[in-house]
Amino acid sequence: MTVDHIGIAVSSIEEAATFYAKTLGLKVAHREDTPGHGVRVAFLGAEGEKAMIELLEPAAEDGPIAKFLRSRGPGLHHLAFAAASIEDEMPRIAGLGVSLIDRAPKPGSRRTRVCFLHPKDCGGVLVELVEHPNAHQ
Repeated sequence: MTVDHIGIAVSSIEEAATFYAKTLGLKVAHREDTPGHGVRVAFLGAEGEKAMIELLEPAAEDGPIAKFLRSRGPGLHHLAFAAASIEDEMPRIAGLGVSLIDRAPKPGSRRTRVCFLHPKDCGGVLVELVEHPNAHQ
């Protein structure tokens, strides 16, 4: 697996995107509202790089990112890794004793399918597996 993106919880995508653009030269490659997750996202990257930065802004007061910001403040939310097949990876990882938050893949941004691994088994880090459309081909 390879690093797909690093998720960062922010209060304002606009402010954070401006920082990453001015300071590091990253450009917004994709924006999306994901009402089912209570979040707005923006993916930023550098030219030629596959790994992205995902900015996560709360779209609902009771959503997971709003709760995260209230309890921890802005900062690193999760690490995401690209998986060729989530269906293959989930039982393999569970067989290693790692707790899965999700029992089945769920829709993610950018038409992906995702699942999360519990931080208690990942050194305190929330880990996301991401399967992109046509990953099997």
